[in-house]
Amino acid sequence: MDLKAEKNYDHNKLLLSDLNQLFAAVKQGGGKKRLEKIRAQGKMTARERVQTLIDPKSDFLEIGGFAGHNMYQEAGGCPSGGVVTGLGKIEGKLCVIVANDASVKAGAWFPISGKKNLRAQEIAMENRLPIIYLVDSAGVYLPMQDEIFPDKDHFGRIFRNNAQMSAQGIVQISAIMGSCVAGGAYLPIMSDEAMIVDQTGSIFLAGSYLVKAAIGEDIDNETLGGATTHCEISGVTDYKAKDDADALRRIKKLVGGMASQPTAGFNRIKTEPPSQPSDAIYRILPRERNQPYNTHTLLACLVDAGSMEEYKPDYGKTLITTYARIDGWSVGIVANQRQMTKNAKGQMQFGGVIYSDSADKATRFIANCNQRQIPLVFLQDVTGFMVGSQSEHGGIIKDGAKMVNAVANSIVPKFTIIVGNSYGAGNYAMCGKAYDPRLILAWPSAQLAVMGGVQAAKVLQQIETATQEKKGKQLSASEKQKILERIEKRYTEQTQPIYAAARLWVDAIIDPSETRNWISTGIEAANHAPIEKKFNVGVLQV
Repeated sequence: MDLKAEKNYDHNKLLLSDLNQLFAAVKQGGGKKRLEKIRAQGKMTARERVQTLIDPKSDFLEIGGFAGHNMYQEAGGCPSGGVVTGLGKIEGKLCVIVANDASVKAGAWFPISGKKNLRAQEIAMENRLPIIYLVDSAGVYLPMQDEIFPDKDHFGRIFRNNAQMSAQGIVQISAIMGSCVAGGAYLPIMSDEAMIVDQTGSIFLAGSYLVKAAIGEDIDNETLGGATTHCEISGVTDYKAKDDADALRRIKKLVGGMASQPTAGFNRIKTEPPSQPSDAIYRILPRERNQPYNTHTLLACLVDAGSMEEYKPDYGKTLITTYARIDGWSVGIVANQRQMTKNAKGQMQFGGVIYSDSADKATRFIANCNQRQIPLVFLQDVTGFMVGSQSEHGGIIKDGAKMVNAVANSIVPKFTIIVGNSYGAGNYAMCGKAYDPRLILAWPSAQLAVMGGVQAAKVLQQIETATQEKKGKQLSASEKQKILERIEKRYTEQTQPIYAAARLWVDAIIDPSETRNWISTGIEAANHAPIEKKFNVGVLQV
């Protein structure tokens, strides 16, 4: 038995177990009492609606499940951002699904709710996927209206996207299954088709209390904006459903009747299982972040057996660039090599660091994948670009800039998996969130930060100590140590994957053994959107 590998396994499985327990609590939304209250009203909960809508025995890949985690505590919290979003198949067709969770503040929109809805729309627009809205929301959370209402990427952007998707021919279907008030009323009505559930669904710009206050009219909500009103009098909605199940059945029927669309034509053949089992990943990833491992062994757990064809394997060894297949799909992989390697001069190179030769190799490889229209997969375990006089004199900034340029201008779909470290400019060069990956996913072992926690804490400690000394206060060694520990604790907290997922810096934290499924589904989604641009990197310092 390899004791080190077994310790790695136990450590990584514990991280995953902790994550799963936390997500089980998140799925309770506003709590069991509120979920039961929804059921008592004759409605399904948000997650029950999603599971009923998708095809039996199919997967729902949830996006932003941890959104809002440990945020808005003064307001009672906002689990999952008060909305369930993700990718699921309806009548065999891959769709984006958005379901308001009325158990969380009656489905009110917090700032993170708006960000999450916009991310769902972005996925639908990039991949030209149908999007289904299951509406049950009280509208903007008024105490925080200044953080969600007026800016470019706030609430109004959602309706702008409704209009643009409709113009682009991206199908949008809405079901009003509860409250739908004020500005939020535009979302379902700007969809291609909208239905409303009788007795439980209602839609209006102003509810009965506001109508009474504004114009003195006495009217109940059902008469003001219920299913009968909008299906028989105003004509605002297209279908009346008798209950949630009926509305979901109608959505399935509408999606099932949609025509097939042109595809991008990404190459796919019969899938082969990886040469190594997926659970071997847990034994490969080290417990200590600074410990090396061979990334080739990790790739053997992810790619179809026998499919790897490595590009420039003996050059720029701190990055692995390889053609391969994942679930039959042809992909180009750029992965940080975490082993110590030797360059052509026999000099040792640190694993996880990008050197000039590695950046040069990756730039050319990325260009080749764009030329051949092969989707790109980035596996991040990067501490940044190499520093020091030798690297600076060798033009590391120039070579790094070329790699960033190639990533930024890529026209093929990109998918990013944060395996371990994701620090500094390495995050950017390896297709971080700012570089528009179709999906960006983290393993429980991931960390995101401008630099490692220990290094950052020491820098911040030096700054704080210098500030105190300028004020004439001389700190003892123990006081300096306490400052260091306080800063390191706070900084380390901010580097954890759950912190990133709460703010939608990543789309999901996933079980490493599910990586192939996520990437395969992501490419299937991207295949719905033919590539119309040409690859061009503009001006480069060569």
